[in-house]
Order: sequence, then structure tokens, then C-alpha cells
Amino acid sequence: MSTLHMAMDKDFHWLLKNHAERRPNASFLHWEPFEGEAQTWTYGAFYKDVRRCAAGLHAKGVGRGDFVLLHANNCPEFLIAYHACAALGAVVVTTNPRSAVEEMRYFISHSRARFAITQPEFVDLIRETGPDLEWIASTAHNSTEPSQPLPAGIVPFDDLFADDRDFEIERNNPMAPFSVQYTSGTTSRPKGVVWTHANALWGAQTVASHNLLRDIDTAIVFTPLCHTNAMSWAHYGVLWSGGAMVLQPKFSASRFWPVALKHGCTWANVIPFAMQALATLPVPDDHKFRYWVIGAANIGPAEDLFRITFVGAWGMTELIAHGTYTPPQLSSPERSMGMPAPEFELKIVDDSGQDVTPGETGLLKVRGIPGITLFKEYLYNPEATSGSFDNEGWFDTGDRVFQTADGHLRFADRAKDMLKVGAENVAASEIEGAVMLTEGVLECAVVGKPDKMKDEVPAVFVRAAEASDALASAILETCRTQLADFKVPVEVIFVDDFPRAELNKIAKAKLRKRFAD
Repeated sequence: MSTLHMAMDKDFHWLLKNHAERRPNASFLHWEPFEGEAQTWTYGAFYKDVRRCAAGLHAKGVGRGDFVLLHANNCPEFLIAYHACAALGAVVVTTNPRSAVEEMRYFISHSRARFAITQPEFVDLIRETGPDLEWIASTAHNSTEPSQPLPAGIVPFDDLFADDRDFEIERNNPMAPFSVQYTSGTTSRPKGVVWTHANALWGAQTVASHNLLRDIDTAIVFTPLCHTNAMSWAHYGVLWSGGAMVLQPKFSASRFWPVALKHGCTWANVIPFAMQALATLPVPDDHKFRYWVIGAANIGPAEDLFRITFVGAWGMTELIAHGTYTPPQLSSPERSMGMPAPEFELKIVDDSGQDVTPGETGLLKVRGIPGITLFKEYLYNPEATSGSFDNEGWFDTGDRVFQTADGHLRFADRAKDMLKVGAENVAASEIEGAVMLTEGVLECAVVGKPDKMKDEVPAVFVRAAEASDALASAILETCRTQLADFKVPVEVIFVDDFPRAELNKIAKAKLRKRFAD
């Protein structure tokens, strides 16, 4: 007998349809662009646009199991297309709009995307990197800047809408793939994290439950929709609760408070650099925020400054929702990343796999149900999928943490060679692979350099055949063509040789210490 779960006989489209039928006139999406008029969709109006878009996509050849690239900054069309793909059973591949040429070439070819939806500013990039795409559609506008007329051969987004009166949407298998996000790993190529319809429904319910969301709550969302932070940790939770969300193209300190006050926003996912920028501005006396979800709770005077509770939370793309969190209604110890979420099993182990004692730092492992509470797989990469789990089904998060006396967890460091650049996870090996493409580089090592706004930024140490300013410039130019802008090193430092650890490995801890000194 199959084990029952909350997504049985349901797909992600079911959730939107349910709200649209029950509360068609309730506000759902408020779009606050930097240029042009603000717009609002009710649940009923948004659902109607999704149905029309699904009918249009179907007429243009998109069917169940097809991969559709969605490469855009935050905009309403992103969410309409995302939900239209969900309705059809297509698999939507969301990619970072800051991705460079070679990254996009890889994402499109690796995912085997057949179609693409983008914005005018990215049309040339998608044309260059996806020559075999059957068609490319584009919105009429960019999210933050005026746009130019679309070139010939590009499908206007409005042409994706069709008459839906006789269009039937069939229920999808809850365990079928629905979404792919590419996430940096410790290998040279990002891995495609596959979510199912069940993953999306479970994530929506979990985020809404953890955050105590109600249908009268309104979120403000400014982080990229291509990421878990905005999509699952915000949009999914809003959708499950029946609340509303305010969508901005990106973070703007000067626009944040006026927009939040206009819509009476009650919660948000706020990343550190945004919090730091907002700390330099007056805090309105009449804001309605109950809490902000951030990496750690109880981080000192910031909560008093904003008069807002900070909810500590930790997760990763493979987990869909929070793996740990601090309940908003309870007090939390200093810098807590949360208590273990009841939806998962968590444990902290040493290098030999044995449980550690409270206060002792170890590797955080998570166990759940693949395809429901954990991601289904890495796209077309069964070796990486199986290699991320041990024989007992524990997933290796790559994060090192310790447990305090009261059961909360605190972050210690990353076991894997990863950087945290603002809100982006970046594999050092991915940058190193790009640097090594430059002629004259013999060896290199990328480490994080402390940064006031972004926590850390990449810097590269290079052993070269002949060090020169010209080579440093060539290294950075190579990185710009291969990598998203936030992955490009801020500094090239030439060395005669590297400090070494056992087996002649580069001792990166000693390189990091140079910045501390």
C-alpha cells in the first residue's frame, strides 16, 4: 500500500485554481515597477491570465514534459508563464538573469529546453546561446529600464495568450517534474535541482505554516523569482495562505518603505545587504511588518531599530522550504538559525559520521522524502543525486553547524568550498575553472574576501608563468564572458607559490587569513 501524503491527486495548478474559485475578488499580486503604472491582479484575474497563457503555449507546441526556459527579471509575466507551465505539465527552467554567455549556453543545452520566454534586454543573449530553440518569446518591457522594439522573429508575450473557453487543463501527476533551478555545487558545472508538483505544494504549505501566514497578510518580494528565496520561501507561502504579494523588479532602498506602506506589507524575506541599506534610512512609525525572515534571529540592535521580529531560517534549493526556523511568536537565542523543522529529520555528525554533542561543530545532514519534502533529483545526473545521499538516505548539506543548549542551531561554516556572495551561493571551483581558461595561468585558488554589504566577494590568487597587469585584465575578461557578474573576482593576486596542506593541496585557510590580517 502506498504511503499517503498531502499532495496525492493534486498538482501545483490545483492550488491557484482553488483560491481563484473560492476568493476570486481577493487581491493576489501587486506589481510595483520602477517605471510605468502599478498593476494589481485578483486571484480570479490572475487565474484567467494563467489559463489564457496556458492555452496559448499549448497552441504553440508546449506540452506535458517539455522544458521551457524562463529567463527574466522580476515581472508579472514571469509568474503568469510559471503558472501556465505548471498547468500544462511542462517543466519550467528558471535561470539567473545575471548569467553570462557560457552559463546560458550550458543551461539551455543541458536542460534540453525547447522554448524560451525572456525580456527585451536578454533577447540577443538567448538567441546566441539557444540557436536550436523552437521559438523565443519576450515581454514588451524590461523590468527596470525602457525597452526597444522586439526584433523580427521574436514572439511578443501578449501573443502567448489565447481563448481559453474550450481549453481543458488535465491534472498532472504530483510526482512529475515541474521546475528546475540551477544551483552552484562543488563541481565546475551547476546542477539542475528538480522539483515536482508535490515538492511545490509541500513547500507552499510548509512555508505558510512556519511563518504563521494568514489570508490578510501581504508580503513584499524583491529578491529574484528565479531563486528559492523569492519563489518558494515567499510566493509559494503566499499562495498557500491565500494572501497577497507585492512584487518589485529588484531591491531599492528608496522605494522599499513607500511601497511597503502603500500596501500595508506585513512580512518579507530580507537579505543582509538590504537590511544594511535600510538601516541608513528613517524607519516609518506606522509600518505594518510583523517580522522579516532572515538568516539569523536575535542579531542585536537591528530588531529594535526596525521594531520588527527577525525570524532565523536556513535552507537550500534541495530542501524547497526551511530546514530550520525560529517560530515568529517565540523568543530566540542570539544569532539562531532556527530549530529543526518538524517536517525533516536532521542530525549533526563528525567527519566519521558519528553524532556530535551539543556545542560541538559538525556537518548538518537532512533526511526526507525525495520528490515530496526533498528535491526529486539532479537533472540528468544520477551519479550526483546518489552521491549526495548516504546509504541511510541522509542528504549532505555541506554546512557545518552546532547546537546550543536550548536546541537551537547556529551556523559555523561551509564544509564544501562555497562562497556566500550576498544572497548567492557560489562554488569556488566554478570560478577557478573559468580562471584556468586564461592563457598564462598555471594554478589558481578562489577564496572569499570580506565585504561590508555582501558578506564576502570572490578574490583569486594566481600562480602564473609571468605575472602582469595585462594577465590580470585577461583573467577578469575571461571570467566576465564565462560567469555571472557576482561570480567575477573583485581582485587578482599573484603569488610565487601557494601555502600547502596535506597531499600538496592549497591551504585556502591561510589565503583567507591574508584578508583578516
